[in-house]
Amino acid sequence: MKNLRENLMHMVFFLCALTSIFAVVLICIFLFANGVPAMKEIGLLDFLTGAKWKPGNDIYGILPMILGSLYITAGAIVIGVPIGLLTAVFMAFYCPKKLYGLLKPCTELLAGIPSIVYGFFGMVIIVPAVRAVAGVFGADISGSSILAASILLGIMILPTIIGVSEAALRAVPMSYYEGAVAMGARHERAIFTVMVPAAKSGVLAGIVLGIGRAIGETMAVIMVAGNQPRLTGSMLKGIRTMTANIVLEMGYATGLHREALIATGVVLFVFILLINLAFSVLKRRKEA
Repeated sequence: MKNLRENLMHMVFFLCALTSIFAVVLICIFLFANGVPAMKEIGLLDFLTGAKWKPGNDIYGILPMILGSLYITAGAIVIGVPIGLLTAVFMAFYCPKKLYGLLKPCTELLAGIPSIVYGFFGMVIIVPAVRAVAGVFGADISGSSILAASILLGIMILPTIIGVSEAALRAVPMSYYEGAVAMGARHERAIFTVMVPAAKSGVLAGIVLGIGRAIGETMAVIMVAGNQPRLTGSMLKGIRTMTANIVLEMGYATGLHREALIATGVVLFVFILLINLAFSVLKRRKEA
C-alpha cells in the first residue's frame, strides 16, 4: 500500500510537470503559427527595423516599440536594482527585529498591489512631479514620459528583487561572515565582499525576475508612458512599449494588423527567452 501511494503521488507530480510543459508548448505554437507568417509578409527587416507604425497604410515597423521597451526597462533597472539590493542587505543584516516586523509585510504588500493601482499612482503623483521638475529647468512637457514609466516600474520591481535577494542572503552560512570578521574585516566589508558575492546566484535570479516583470508590464506603463509610437532619445518624451502596442490595438485589429500584433508578441517572447538564457549562461560561468 505504501509503494502504491508513492507511485500514485509520483504520477501526480509528473502530470503536473507535463501540464506546465504542455502550456508553454501551446503558447509557443500559437504565437509562432500566427506571428511568423506576418513577419514573412511584412518582411523581417522591415518589421524589426521599421521606424513607422501605421496600420491604416499597412506599415508595420516596431523599432520604436522595441526601443521603448528597452529604454523603460533599462531605466527601471537603474532605479530599482540598487534600491532593492541595498534594501535586501539592510533587512538581512542591519534591520532591528521590531522594524523588520513592519518592513517585511510592507515590501510583500508592494507585490500584491494591482498594476492599475500603480498606474493611478503614477498618473497622480509621478507624472505631475516629472512635469514640475522639468518646468523648473524650462522644459514644457506633459510629464507622461520614459522617465515617469521608468520610475514607476522601478518601484514595481522592488518587491521581487528584495524578496529573492533577501532569501539568498539569508541562505549564506554565517560561518562565511564569522570567518571574514575573524580575519579582521569590518562588518560592512564582510557583508559586501563575502556575503553578497556568495549569494550572487540568488541576487541575479531576483534581478532577472524583476527585468521580466518590467519588460512585460502593460497597464501601468500605458497610463504614464505617453503611448506615442515614435523614435526618441529624450527621457522626457512619451513613447510606446511592445506590450502597450498590443493592448491598445488588439481590440479592433483584423487581418494583417492583428497578425502583426501577434508577431510583436513573438518578439517580446524571444526577448524574455534571451534574458533567461543570458542569466543561465552567466550563472554557469560564475559557478565554474
